[in-house]
Amino acid sequence: MILRTLSLLLLALPAHAADFLTLEGHGGPVKSIDVSDTHVVTASFDYSVGFWSLDGGEVRWLEGHRAGVNTVLHITGNRVASGGDDFAVRLWDLRTGVSAEFAGHQGKVMDLAVSKERDLLASASWDGTIRFWSLLAGTEEGVIDGHDGNVNAVVFASGGDALYSASYDGTIREWDVDTLSEKRVLARHGFGINTLLIDEAAGWLAYGALDGGTRILDLETGAQLADLTLDRRPILAMARSPDGNSIAVGDGEGYIMVVETDGWTVERDFRAARRGPVWALAYDPTQARVFAAGIDDAAYAWPLESDTGFQMGTTERSFLEDPATMENGERQFNRKCSICHTLTPDGARRAGPSLHGLFGRRAGTLEGYKYSSALLDADFEWTDETVDKLFEIGPDHFTPGSKMPMQRIAKREDRADLIRFLRQATGEHAQ
Repeated sequence: MILRTLSLLLLALPAHAADFLTLEGHGGPVKSIDVSDTHVVTASFDYSVGFWSLDGGEVRWLEGHRAGVNTVLHITGNRVASGGDDFAVRLWDLRTGVSAEFAGHQGKVMDLAVSKERDLLASASWDGTIRFWSLLAGTEEGVIDGHDGNVNAVVFASGGDALYSASYDGTIREWDVDTLSEKRVLARHGFGINTLLIDEAAGWLAYGALDGGTRILDLETGAQLADLTLDRRPILAMARSPDGNSIAVGDGEGYIMVVETDGWTVERDFRAARRGPVWALAYDPTQARVFAAGIDDAAYAWPLESDTGFQMGTTERSFLEDPATMENGERQFNRKCSICHTLTPDGARRAGPSLHGLFGRRAGTLEGYKYSSALLDADFEWTDETVDKLFEIGPDHFTPGSKMPMQRIAKREDRADLIRFLRQATGEHAQ
């Protein structure tokens, strides 16, 4: 059924509509994708949200998070919401590029859901809570603290009167949004649940779990309608086609499974990543392509009716190299620094500034990088001694309030080897 539908769509669309597409520009793995009728939004470990034209020809960067961004969601044509490792939810005005921060979580924000009927945004966090935010007033409207573990996914139902949530505690729970009370436990899976999809009109809810469990439940009774579990784990991403005729499922071993919802049969199952996970999925509005992202600094769109032969995860990432093949200083850099920093003056988008010319440079002064106030106000230069102290006591003590995640290198010899490597690899700062 889905293949016949897609064939008719492809005949009616311009030639480029089902082309393979690459969205390049992020400086870290892409963790979330959402697609509207005209644009694609992407969230990345590089602290940024990308706002792309649907053909990938134009991009705007939305900067404001202080850590990696885990989830992004279209609200309306002019508004996008995002949540990240900085515990923050941000609501972006795409006309101005300015965002408002919703603060309150005490852990990573992993998922967002919107009720347009109620102008309400829900956020799921690893602090174990779900918070509700008024999109009109910009205020917090309530908190649910009923799971026994991190909350990974949320979806609204009943016009925003009900919310379903999934957690590492292995349960899917339904909540009354007005009273913030639990209505029922829809499922007890036994392993942590990462993803949720819902089609209320069709009466089903789908979920994916840490153990690879991929199941479809009857929304009213909780009875299992289908078990799509394969020997691949964990399930990390799910997407529903705009017409509801298919869903896509991405896992930690790099596969994408496309399933027809009328009968729950697998229409296509292919390896999208040579190595690494599929972290994010979304359908093209034409339903002829599925967007996906993994360990690369890019998002991709595959035509569902053709085999491009392309796979993600082919980029050589230094943090994945065999540590036995390198000297200790390089090994320390790859483990602690490489995902956030480059060593060359290439201007690549990264979570942290380039380290080229680091030694002798005053902290917080690299042109073009948006520093936190903690480093803008810092009054020291990067030297052997300051780099050593940074990793001896950790950034949370050496530069409290900076964007750098907690990193410590306990052994003095390891810190010395890292400094020697950085001296050689980054060059001296021009005086």
